Amino acid sequence: MDMRQLRYFVAVFEEGHVGRAAERLSLSQPALSQQIRHLETSLDVSLFERSSKRLLPTLAAHTLYNHAVPLLEGMERAREALRHFKGQALRTLAIGVLQTVHPSLVPQMLERIRKAQPHLVVQIYELTGMEVERRLLNGSLDIGISYLPPRQPGLHSLLLYEDELQLVMPASHPLREFKKVSLNQAADLPMLLLGEEFQVRQLWQTQLANLGRRPHVQAELNSMAVILDSLEHTHLVTVLPGRARQAQQNPELLWKPLSEPRVPLQIGLVYRDAQRQQATIELLRSLLEDVRTAPLEGLAPT
Repeated sequence: MDMRQLRYFVAVFEEGHVGRAAERLSLSQPALSQQIRHLETSLDVSLFERSSKRLLPTLAAHTLYNHAVPLLEGMERAREALRHFKGQALRTLAIGVLQTVHPSLVPQMLERIRKAQPHLVVQIYELTGMEVERRLLNGSLDIGISYLPPRQPGLHSLLLYEDELQLVMPASHPLREFKKVSLNQAADLPMLLLGEEFQVRQLWQTQLANLGRRPHVQAELNSMAVILDSLEHTHLVTVLPGRARQAQQNPELLWKPLSEPRVPLQIGLVYRDAQRQQATIELLRSLLEDVRTAPLEGLAPT
């Protein structure tokens, strides 16, 4: 028994007539009848009761049909997946990542993708949240890693992990002995922040607005790395996701949890077509499993 014989059998079973099945398969009737007899011989069962007008499937035929259809559908899905490789040695995967989650996520993700899917060429774009969503909608990105939920209709998401905003300050700052800093205290501090196009900045402003406050912005930069490099030479503070701490080991900077209230963040995969991108979504989800389950450093798991 092979896949070709199964395909012939399914056609005969569904048509109930060798002539119609042969026409559907673009075969001659004698050739199709011979293949069905070979199948019956190899299985040592009778699949059809033959009458002058139609073929009646036996109980064995019903059993075989219930197994054959999923097998044939699975084979077709496999062929469809492999058509991506026809005529090309490599395939690209374009991922848009927020600057504020990039350093703690991308390096380990790249190496894991290389090992799991060596044929892939991974293109990483460091973007703002709004630009990630815009490029997903126009098709220039395959998938995004961003804060949830997406703001644009037509996009879907899958949670990867939870984080929260923390206050980052130089080790010489007057609040260096505080274990936590309240939002009201933080609102009074002169700040070095990412620009207003960055989602972290927008989230921070929204939190303060809920308290009737506005951030005390002393300076702005468009690079998280440059902000972290600059803080130790100032008396300013900034707010960043707690996991960004993994990207820098500067002993001259202190990371303080915010409280009253905490500012939780959800980071996940953002995509447009869940069905078409199911394989990519599952690949990234599985490769980042330990990131999803690891607690935020310095805080109890949520």
